[in-house]
Amino acid sequence: MALDTSWFSEIDDEADSAFSLKIKRKLHEEQSPFQKVEVYETEKFGNLMVIDGFTMLTSRDNFVYHEMMAHPVLFAHPNPKNVVIIGGGDCGTLREILKHSNVEKVIQVDIDEAVTRASEKYFPELCESNDDPRATLLFDDGIKWMQDAADNSVDIVIVDSTDPIGPGEGLFNVPFYQQCRRVLGEQGLLIQQSESPLIHLELLQSIHNAQREAGFATTRSLQFYVMSYPSGWWTGTIAGQGDLTQFRREDAENLNFEALYYNAAVHEASFALPNFLQQALPE
Repeated sequence: MALDTSWFSEIDDEADSAFSLKIKRKLHEEQSPFQKVEVYETEKFGNLMVIDGFTMLTSRDNFVYHEMMAHPVLFAHPNPKNVVIIGGGDCGTLREILKHSNVEKVIQVDIDEAVTRASEKYFPELCESNDDPRATLLFDDGIKWMQDAADNSVDIVIVDSTDPIGPGEGLFNVPFYQQCRRVLGEQGLLIQQSESPLIHLELLQSIHNAQREAGFATTRSLQFYVMSYPSGWWTGTIAGQGDLTQFRREDAENLNFEALYYNAAVHEASFALPNFLQQALPE
């Protein structure tokens, strides 16, 4: 919601807090069959995409989120070839995945085509790999797609979803994670964006519990910082069967692509959690 004509503010009722960006003008507004998509031009953060009043990304700081949702889980897998993104309509995570030359196929399943079309127009840098022959963009229900997918057919599932309300609500529960577990091979990994540990700790705990109940032996959260998200402190939660902190360090130390945030040291450090999170989350 806007406080006045020159500011966009996202008010977080759960934390009784707000984050605001000064805007120049509104570039786009669309009510899709699923949600309201808006894009603003801001003074200092480039373009801003808002879905149902919640900040999704800005030009200035989206690289942190997209890199950390893609590279840690990809380097944690010994040889990821087939990747599925559930959500991810802005295509930034897709772009990061396709920087990995060993990846042979990426399917992105987002229910709302309006998000991708707005991203193509207002965030073209995020969509520069959309025509990569390894990429398939589907506009469909990610939950149904996962139910229909073959057993052991995917190496990595990345749930790059909106908050657990509206279209994203069904991506945070045991039945969905059970389908992910079935579709992933024994070395397969799942990562789910898991909100702010400062504001949404109960949700973060419920994600760990649901993933383990669904059959994943191990879950670990990694942390990173995105100024435009509530509290500025965000997490992704990885689920698998082994030690999720192990990764292909040599490959991560010798990146053959550009990364503005991710590196091997950041990868390792992102799993170092403060005491209250160590106490709140399962070992």
